[in-house]
Amino acid sequence: MSAGYAAPRNDGLAIASLIVGGLSIICTLGCLGIVLGPAAAIMGFISRQRIATSGGALGGGTLAVIGLVLGIVGFVASVGWLFLILSGVITSQTQSTPSP
Repeated sequence: MSAGYAAPRNDGLAIASLIVGGLSIICTLGCLGIVLGPAAAIMGFISRQRIATSGGALGGGTLAVIGLVLGIVGFVASVGWLFLILSGVITSQTQSTPSP
């Protein structure tokens, strides 16, 4: 029987980053990714810093990176969707106005 060591606990901020990053992807069509994306990216970045300076006491670096990437993708997708919506609205307004 060998004595084992407990695995380091996952950083809560890394888990939060993953959840909020996933939500930013899901909420892209409602343009909520514009708010949720940067929040996930910032949480993921801060979590990576905390994990790196913990000396092995904290784990979850992969969760933090995935949350950071999902946040960036959610933000970019939401901004793209917003531009598509705005260009469609502007295009429909310019085509519906009668010319004299």
